[in-house]
Amino acid sequence: MMAASCCLPAGLDLEELLALLRRLCWESAAILRAYARGEQPPFGYGAALSVDEGGEGPVTAADLAVNQHLLEGLAQAFPDAPWTLLSEETAKEQLSAGVSLEADWLWILDPLDGTRDFLQGTGEYAVHLALVHQRQPVLGVVLLPEKEELWFGLVGAAAEDLIGGAWRENPAGERFAPQLSERREPAELVLVASRNHRDQRLEQLVQALDLGSSLAVGSVGCKVATILRGETDLYLSLSGRSAPKDWDMAAPEAVLRAAGGAFSHADGRPLRYNNGDGLQAGCLIASHGLSHAELCERAAAAMARIDPGFVV
Repeated sequence: MMAASCCLPAGLDLEELLALLRRLCWESAAILRAYARGEQPPFGYGAALSVDEGGEGPVTAADLAVNQHLLEGLAQAFPDAPWTLLSEETAKEQLSAGVSLEADWLWILDPLDGTRDFLQGTGEYAVHLALVHQRQPVLGVVLLPEKEELWFGLVGAAAEDLIGGAWRENPAGERFAPQLSERREPAELVLVASRNHRDQRLEQLVQALDLGSSLAVGSVGCKVATILRGETDLYLSLSGRSAPKDWDMAAPEAVLRAAGGAFSHADGRPLRYNNGDGLQAGCLIASHGLSHAELCERAAAAMARIDPGFVV
């Protein structure tokens, strides 16, 4: 039986919501795979047009199609739900610098996380959906279309079965528990790092932590999934000229925390969402949880040397 204590707006049924998310996600996977392969997408969405043909290519077409599919699906299924819908594609119209949305309940969506990997054909792209309550994620969904993995996380949910608050599903509906590693010593830990977003400060930080090894993976959702499978143990995000956004972090954080992992700033502060600018700046650490406090302490000390005054 699924845990039923997930915090949801009054009157909403968790199983009904999960069923909808499940359907919308697998449909989104079909849409994205079609665009990635240059095929005709399902559900009436148009084929990608090149710039020469008056379009903006497969990434924009895929982004917009999945964005529409998710937003319309949620709105039609729950027309009276007391939540606001925010996605990467609508953020420019919805967000004003320094002004939080007036939303106690907020869906934060990223219809295509890992744009470069989508274009490069690595398969390391994802779809993120997170329900945030009072700036904290309570439900997260991370879809990996090419791996056919659908991750769910209910933060704070009471475990009523062996899977508890986080699990993975395949298209057949079979459920699998996370398999976080039991590695503890820093020299044993495996870092999952960005392939496309690295700078000298991050390289210095990784060297200072003296970790065991590293793996390059695209998309935050794909990175966190490697922690959930036990393949890696931690992920670092260090702001440079830009910072990740709410839609990059909210869903992966929810799933990882629900699985027993941890996700915080290097000084231990929790991430907060809907702050008005959509930014998640600083030194952020996601981990399997066993060594999280030590990793945060070592990262904060290292950043004080590497970039004095940087707010972790």
